[in-house]
Amino acid sequence: MGFKRKIKVILTFYILIQQCRKFPIQGKICLNTRVTTQLNSKVRSSLDNSRETSPVQDSFAISFAPLSIEKIYQLADTAANGAVVMMSGMVRNQTDGKPVVFLEYQAYEPMAKQVFNQIARDIRQQWPDVTRVVIHHRIGHLQIGEISVLVAVGCPHRAEAFAACRYAIDTLKHNAPIWKKEHISTPDGTITSSWVSIGACEQSGEPC
Repeated sequence: MGFKRKIKVILTFYILIQQCRKFPIQGKICLNTRVTTQLNSKVRSSLDNSRETSPVQDSFAISFAPLSIEKIYQLADTAANGAVVMMSGMVRNQTDGKPVVFLEYQAYEPMAKQVFNQIARDIRQQWPDVTRVVIHHRIGHLQIGEISVLVAVGCPHRAEAFAACRYAIDTLKHNAPIWKKEHISTPDGTITSSWVSIGACEQSGEPC
């Protein structure tokens, strides 16, 4: 834009502001209709372009609500995929032969989501063709058989999808600030409970 053109634009805008100041009640309307409307077309155009060239649409969540396998699959699916690999973690009925009644999960959500994001970044460094990474984890009270975590990875090729999905769940188990409280039934019928750090459990080599 030439110098004269810039001056003209500035003067036009200045005159518009002065006109609006004469009508305080209508000032905002004046600015909205004459200035903002002109800018909106550029903004909308920019948004449309960003949608066309939007970055990968990964999904990360910590949820009290039950997890849906169908929903997670849909979030991981895209036309570029040749494979979607999903891992479903569930509440089992025993730990080391001791009957489990139910589990409770807690998480430090802000840090957990940061870990999920870092997992996705690490995955794309190792497997650049990965299209989607989806990690959703339950918290709260979970009964036997309920899904505690779902991890899904979309990719053009199955080998990379399998490898990336395994990396995601293994790294989550080691690094995410998520804890579970096991409620176990004893032989005399009483229920005992204890908190277990998933990461510490994995690092110890014990079954988790």
